[in-house]
Amino acid sequence: MSTIDWNSYHDKVLAGVGELASLNPDVIRGYQVIGGAARKSNLLGSKVNELIALAAAVSLRCDGCIVVHTDAALKAGATREEIAEALGTAIGVNAGAGLVYSTRVMDAVKSKS
Repeated sequence: MSTIDWNSYHDKVLAGVGELASLNPDVIRGYQVIGGAARKSNLLGSKVNELIALAAAVSLRCDGCIVVHTDAALKAGATREEIAEALGTAIGVNAGAGLVYSTRVMDAVKSKS
C-alpha cells in the first residue's frame, strides 16, 4: 500500500514549481534549457530517456522527480516491466557505488593506521 498520494503530490510539485517560476523565471528557464538540451537529438527516444530519469530519481531520492518522470514514462509507453528493469539497474549501480566507496573507507583506515 502506498504511503504517498502520488496524484495529489504531483499537483503540489507542479504548483510549487509554478510558484518558483513566478518568483525566479530565469532559474526555471535555465532548468528547461538543460532538460531540452539533453533530449535535443532524441537518439534514445522519450521512453528510454524517462526510464533513465527514473533510475536517476531513485538514486537521488527525489520524490518530485519520481512522480513527474513516472507520469512521463507511462505516457511515453513504458510498461511496468520496463520500469522495473530500469529500477533494477538503479539498484545495482547504487549497490556497486556502496561497494566501491567501501574500498575508500578501507583505504582511509590503512592511511590512519
